[in-house]
Amino acid sequence: MQRNRTSVVVVFLLAAVGAVAAQTPAKSAKKPGPPPPNTAAHVMLNAADIKWGPAPPAFQPGAQFAVLEGDPSKAGPFVVRLKMPDGYKVMPHWHPTDEHVTVVSGTLNAGIGDKWDDASMKTFTAGAFATMPRKTAHYVTAKGETIVQVHATGPFELVYVNPKDDPRKKTN
Repeated sequence: MQRNRTSVVVVFLLAAVGAVAAQTPAKSAKKPGPPPPNTAAHVMLNAADIKWGPAPPAFQPGAQFAVLEGDPSKAGPFVVRLKMPDGYKVMPHWHPTDEHVTVVSGTLNAGIGDKWDDASMKTFTAGAFATMPRKTAHYVTAKGETIVQVHATGPFELVYVNPKDDPRKKTN
């Protein structure tokens, strides 16, 4: 009788161990190592390190442009800066993706809409931030030399509300 009880207990214990083992994920014999390396470029720039050049042809001449991260011409996130001289204007336009703008220095006056309206413009100074949802027509002008930082998802496109305002379409 004792032997039968022992057999029952052993069978019960084996069944219990099997049930627990079935619910526990199997461990790999390989020990976990460090995470795979991040292949994205690490960017750390001081203001003096920024490489300025002429703004793309979508902008009126006179502004300077710097790519800080990414490639605005390709799909994916990017960060750029636009340096505008006093009085510089970007006529009413929109973008196919959301645009996030931070005023780095100077004063940016901005308005929303299809037509330029000085009275409706708001003033943004260094440290200000704005988001323009995709396809929202807007326009800006600089008061004093003004630098803005834009981050968005590419490819970057600037579509003028009035095609006559597009410097790419002007002929000399």
